[in-house]
Amino acid sequence: MAARIAYGPAVPYFVRPLSNQRQIPLRYVSTRGRAPVLDFSDVLLVGLAEDGGLYVPEFWPNISAQEIASYAGKTYAQVAVDIMARFTESAISRAELAPIVEAAYAGFDHPAIAPLRQLDSGEWLLELFHGPTLSFKDYALQVVGRLFDHVLQRRKLHMTVVGATSGDTGSAAIEACRDRDAITAFILHPQGRITEVQRRQMTTVTSPNVHNIAIQGTFDDCQALVKQMFGDLAFRERMRLTAVNSINWARVMAQVVYYFTAAVALGAPSRVPSFSVPTGNFGDAFAGHVARRMGLGIPQMTIATNRNDILVRLLEGGVYRKGPVMSSISPSIDIQVSSNFERLLLEIEGNDPNIVRDRMAQMDATGEFRISDTALRRIRTQFDGCGVSEEETLRCMAEVQRKSNIVIDPHTAVAVVAGRAKRKSKDVPIVHLSTAHAAKFPDAVRQASGSDAPLPKRLADLYQRKERLDVLPNDLNKVKAYVEERAGV
Repeated sequence: MAARIAYGPAVPYFVRPLSNQRQIPLRYVSTRGRAPVLDFSDVLLVGLAEDGGLYVPEFWPNISAQEIASYAGKTYAQVAVDIMARFTESAISRAELAPIVEAAYAGFDHPAIAPLRQLDSGEWLLELFHGPTLSFKDYALQVVGRLFDHVLQRRKLHMTVVGATSGDTGSAAIEACRDRDAITAFILHPQGRITEVQRRQMTTVTSPNVHNIAIQGTFDDCQALVKQMFGDLAFRERMRLTAVNSINWARVMAQVVYYFTAAVALGAPSRVPSFSVPTGNFGDAFAGHVARRMGLGIPQMTIATNRNDILVRLLEGGVYRKGPVMSSISPSIDIQVSSNFERLLLEIEGNDPNIVRDRMAQMDATGEFRISDTALRRIRTQFDGCGVSEEETLRCMAEVQRKSNIVIDPHTAVAVVAGRAKRKSKDVPIVHLSTAHAAKFPDAVRQASGSDAPLPKRLADLYQRKERLDVLPNDLNKVKAYVEERAGV
């Protein structure tokens, strides 16, 4: 992204650069073009841009074929440092980043961190559930929590983390933020629309700096409340708000890594696999797109969704139209407004923030917008999409267990069904992202196969732990009052 976007309003007090910082080679711009241009540390703390947009790098760092080949034999953390440093330097140097990343992955329960498991001939699962909360969100948030600590301690600040979750982000964010002196965290989830395991992973955390809020509404309602809190600039500044959702660029950055490690394990750069990604908010799929833009020649990327298929409908007809959120057995992708799509929208509409502003204003006013014909052609060259029914999901879960003796969660099944349906060449290996441990979705596993997927030993007593949460209506003023009363800033 070579286009330069002019500076917006004055930088808020809590992101003023330190006096001893040297010139930053890579800066970040808002998709809507009317927010300050920031360095990585500032983008980490700000989360959502002041103009309502999302931050993206001014250009994509390049990783050469020789550098990709050199990742073979390196640990996951070593590869992560090399990739992330291209986005953080010199706000956070490689020397500072390395121990942060090493500590983030030290507690994962598999030596490969993100291992591949063969499903069939030329077909693989990328297991992204070996972190502390059994979800792919750990791969980013264990890093992000430590990055927050690093920057806030250096700046002697306290921040208020607010986030919305459709299931997995919340527990991963809480695990990353718990017991950190410089952070108070508020996580919103839709009441009754996540699994009991997902809820309990959040609500049984007793750390005093963590607050769980069950919103009487959908995930999209939770996400809208978070965005509205950020949109109130006076409240945002007073509470020193920052975000842990994938609207925060640091989340996307950290997720880029496992595309490279998986591809190298299967022969990259000479042989690069295709990927099928179960996604609702588009953050994980966009991370794969970033890997491609950085030089990883991914031949095909499939957006795998359930019946909440806004992205598939966009690919089919060029209209981005919000629909009602429908509950499913894959609740983490029960989303009808894919926030991270705005990052791709900027690119496919020619890096013109004026177009992005117009499109998002149309969305706010009417619940939909149409992308240009050129943009539609561009996105179709980058992604395929497939919506997967409940019946197909359950059938896939049962089939995989019967044929391969592997128990997969429903989101992984969505990826497998979609990846197989859209696969263009059997000569190209395909990797389906397995984004959560099956034990997080016991009802779906039982429905598919009649058997259980037991929780790991460290979570064996989860159902006996005491819960702590508050239920609030889908009311911005009441949520803001709740945060203000407890933020401690």
